[in-house]
Amino acid sequence: MKVIAPKPFYYRGGNKAVLLLHGFTGNTVDVRKLGKYLQERGYTCYAPLYKGHGLEPEKIIQTEPADWWQDVIDGYHFLKNEGFSEIAVAGISLGGVFSLRVGAKLPVKAVVSMCAPILEKSTDDLFGRIVNYAKAFKKLEGKDEEQILDEIKDFEQKPAPSIKKLQQFIVDTRQQLKDITSPTFVLQGSLDAPLNKKSSYIIYDHVQTEDKQIKWYERSGHIITLGEERETIYEDVYAFLNSLEWN
Repeated sequence: MKVIAPKPFYYRGGNKAVLLLHGFTGNTVDVRKLGKYLQERGYTCYAPLYKGHGLEPEKIIQTEPADWWQDVIDGYHFLKNEGFSEIAVAGISLGGVFSLRVGAKLPVKAVVSMCAPILEKSTDDLFGRIVNYAKAFKKLEGKDEEQILDEIKDFEQKPAPSIKKLQQFIVDTRQQLKDITSPTFVLQGSLDAPLNKKSSYIIYDHVQTEDKQIKWYERSGHIITLGEERETIYEDVYAFLNSLEWN
């Protein structure tokens, strides 16, 4: 069965723009409902799809963080070219790392970081994410367990230089937290991995703005935008964005 890849989305609302960023091995579905929620309340939302994502798992390991980061930058400039002078950026997981990086390097109205890993993850952990994605993708293709097992064995032998580069990208972004001066909202699921939970405190402590807040969600894991408390998260992100003084 052919799997139809997700696409970037552009939800035109009012004159306040939000760049929405999905996670590693994820796709725009990670932030689609949040984007719709914000659009219905007057925000324009754009979410790029990173190269290699939403496709066969082999495509992800053929791309690297520099490619994905370029997609983020292109998304920011897309909104600029659409006439939006003020842009907030919000991301989940790796998208949260990207949102912090955008906040450190480009003028933004605000930064929303959701379950962003800012501490160095092991290459085994990162590659394990791709392997899990590969298994799920092959299951969607309608392949049986035996075929999936055989293909995963082959997949695990493929070189994945992007993993080491992703590890370094995360470490480099941590060093840039001091350059973030825009209002910042850190959201974290209490059921997430310990490394990610520790990361949320580091982000909150090191961004260089007095206008910052952190909130924990007791019944949520990693992709909190799709979890049990997602409606509360949408409400909180909206309330934070609405608290800003938009021109």
